Amino acid sequence: MRHRGSLILGAVLAGSFLALALISFVWTPYPYAAMDIAARLKPPGPVHWLGTDQFGRDVAAQLMVGARTSIMVAIVAVAIGIAGGVPLGLWAAANRGRWVDEIIQRGSDLVFAFPAIVTAILITSVFGPSALNAILAIGIFNIPVFARVTRAGAISLWTLDYIRAAQVAGKRPLRISVEHVLPNVANLLIVQGTIQFSLGILAEAGLSYVGLGAQPPTPSWGRMLADSQTMFAFAPHLAIFPGLVIVLTVLGLNLLGDGLRDLLDPRLRRPA
Repeated sequence: MRHRGSLILGAVLAGSFLALALISFVWTPYPYAAMDIAARLKPPGPVHWLGTDQFGRDVAAQLMVGARTSIMVAIVAVAIGIAGGVPLGLWAAANRGRWVDEIIQRGSDLVFAFPAIVTAILITSVFGPSALNAILAIGIFNIPVFARVTRAGAISLWTLDYIRAAQVAGKRPLRISVEHVLPNVANLLIVQGTIQFSLGILAEAGLSYVGLGAQPPTPSWGRMLADSQTMFAFAPHLAIFPGLVIVLTVLGLNLLGDGLRDLLDPRLRRPA
């Protein structure tokens, strides 16, 4: 671990924002929706640590609750991607070169043709904007990502001797995939899950910025940025702090993913 600087820094950054999200369930400096018009657009100070917005709401409290929103959206979206993509990837690898593999591959291409924001626009045009629709849009986009990562890792395993031995022993492809293939691609899935988690936070912020994510009064980092763009000249803290937490959270998760890749891949391990 002494050589894993990126892993440690990423874990500290990501863990800090996760801790803020958990603390927000029991404590915030002020109620996040409480308005104080007399204290509107206050700069950071001892009373309001990160200042207040145009309605007098505490920015620190909104960032803490906004972390809860972003993390919840990203976690559920990644879970949807894993639940849908991993079985498809294992199925495609077990039937590599056959029509099942071809259908899954072409289906992935079709989903990739519609980025998460386009999918969100399609969903919200029917059901309306909400955090749930943002989760669905990001989750649907994550399915082919995990399917391809799982397939790529599994295909290389199906040529190994212990998999052939399992086939000779009479094990069916489903059992081989679950017992022998899945545990050996788990490291790839952990790393990819971390990366998709960071991209999920970024996508949620982007969707909220254009009004397709969490709706008022629920705080969201992306919507805080959108609300601040007309007031940047005289209240720059409204844009600086939400932008900073997005950058640091995504940076921390990417560093964590890189560190986990180095730690879990024996080919990248440094000698003791």
